[in-house]
Amino acid sequence: MEKRVKTINDSLVRIYGDILWIEENELRQSRFKDLTIKDMHAISAITMYDQKTASQVAKELHLTPGTLTSTIDRLEKKDYVKRIRSNNDRRVVRLGLTKKGRLMYRAHDAFHRMMVDSFLKDVEPDEIKTIEKALRNLENFLREHS
Repeated sequence: MEKRVKTINDSLVRIYGDILWIEENELRQSRFKDLTIKDMHAISAITMYDQKTASQVAKELHLTPGTLTSTIDRLEKKDYVKRIRSNNDRRVVRLGLTKKGRLMYRAHDAFHRMMVDSFLKDVEPDEIKTIEKALRNLENFLREHS
């Protein structure tokens, strides 16, 4: 069993590194080369339609509100993100994506969809349930340790 654990661990480490490398490489070669990987993940966390508050996004990304504010300021200047004031309470500011931000979101989402499709290629439905369970276990572990 120990060899299997090491093999899985090595795979997870390689996969994590490869995903980051590919995302950074694709960004540099795309029309979105003015973004960093952290900017791209902030755009993904804001999402297309949810209009989350900055606090919600900061929590999701494990960032301080101040750090996220700097990121949002930068993304707003680059026309990827907009701040939306609540009509009911002017103190409440939600975050939304501009047309350019939605385009970036879709491109990033398409990459992830292709990656998942490739990951699940030729996998039987009952095997997918096992994979989903293992991924939930990993998510729970990471959540407990974050």
